[in-house]
Amino acid sequence: MAFEETLPRIGVSREEMTKRIARFDTLVGFDGGLPDSRMPGSERILYNVIGFQPPEGEGGAVTSPVGDDASRLAAIKIREGFNLGYCRALPGHGPMLHNHDTNETFIPMTGTWRCSWENEKGEIEHVDLRPFDVVSFPAGASRRFMNVNNDANDPTAYSVLMFVIGGDAPRAEFTRESMTALEQAGVWPAQ
Repeated sequence: MAFEETLPRIGVSREEMTKRIARFDTLVGFDGGLPDSRMPGSERILYNVIGFQPPEGEGGAVTSPVGDDASRLAAIKIREGFNLGYCRALPGHGPMLHNHDTNETFIPMTGTWRCSWENEKGEIEHVDLRPFDVVSFPAGASRRFMNVNNDANDPTAYSVLMFVIGGDAPRAEFTRESMTALEQAGVWPAQ
């Protein structure tokens, strides 16, 4: 008996496939559109590679995980249940503590990245990841990441972190503590 396929199969034209290719050296990065974008130590460049669309109910502390600017400019514009992007940051830089309504997975491409989360006692824990290590945060877990690369040869070198986030238009929200710190620093609300 011959094998019978059960999943649908489609043919894809070269023209359609070229809409699904993103070259890293041509990606456009964004450094704004998030509540903490202007907070010293939180500056970073985000690249919307696959998917991210503006979420429903955005505004205030609720935004796209890549920020308002980048969420409208995906390199590969699809809605297939996940999103992928990159973050470039200098040592000591990364977002403030925030939350997502879907899974978020981090994979360092270069450098060392500290991934922190709030545990069940309200304490902050962390793990340091090197290139190609993976950590996956469940929806609802407050988390952050920071470039902790200590390259003695070049302490001003950017490192790159890949992130994959579930959903078609995921929402991110900064924690109450993060928003209070942003207000006290005078960087939120944006002027």
